[in-house]
Amino acid sequence: MLMRGAGNMARLQYLPSTFRVLSDGDHVVCAVTGAAIPLHELRYWSVERQEAYADAAASLRAEQRAGPSSR
Repeated sequence: MLMRGAGNMARLQYLPSTFRVLSDGDHVVCAVTGAAIPLHELRYWSVERQEAYADAAASLRAEQRAGPSSR
């Protein structure tokens, strides 16, 4: 099956518990590591910062970097 946006970076709106696809693509980029994250594997993001994270460790690093003022 040919997927729309295959090989392209998607543009998302991150919402609590879900996300909305604004522009077709099959991946996003981790804000901490720069790694490509396939949309079907995306599990971690920040609604406040509108960023995606590759894993829990990257999410924690982003929280630590943001500091207590963002919480």
